[in-house]
Amino acid sequence: MNIQTGDIGHIIQLAIAPVFLLSGVCTNLIVLTNRLARIIDRSRVLEDRLDVAYSDPYLNELDVLYSRSHLINMSIALSTACGLFVCVIVAMLFLGDITNLSLDKYIAGMFVVAVVCLVGSFISLLREIFIASAWMRSQRHVRHKR
Repeated sequence: MNIQTGDIGHIIQLAIAPVFLLSGVCTNLIVLTNRLARIIDRSRVLEDRLDVAYSDPYLNELDVLYSRSHLINMSIALSTACGLFVCVIVAMLFLGDITNLSLDKYIAGMFVVAVVCLVGSFISLLREIFIASAWMRSQRHVRHKR
């Protein structure tokens, strides 16, 4: 278990790519939490208005907001899982070198799982964006008919 400075430098070089991925995941999480905050703020406004008087348009919009929040929550969970897997990958890189264990297959498998989580997160985000855009377009036509 004699660790050389060159070995540590090589491990750090290997860990740089996952750390860049982790940086992108963190940026994605910021976007997702901001979208969720806007959804929550709008739903609170609509729920306050519904406390005053019943309104079908408000209920319809709340239904859309609830489905959007579900997709954003799923996207946040998948992005967080991706970030967790990337952190485990970095730890496994160091652990494998320090203990001389062959963790290559586990690291590769964990990386695939992390990327699958990231893809799932992006798919959920894209679905949420499509729902938000469709709702916005449908309301434009309603306003013009009045």
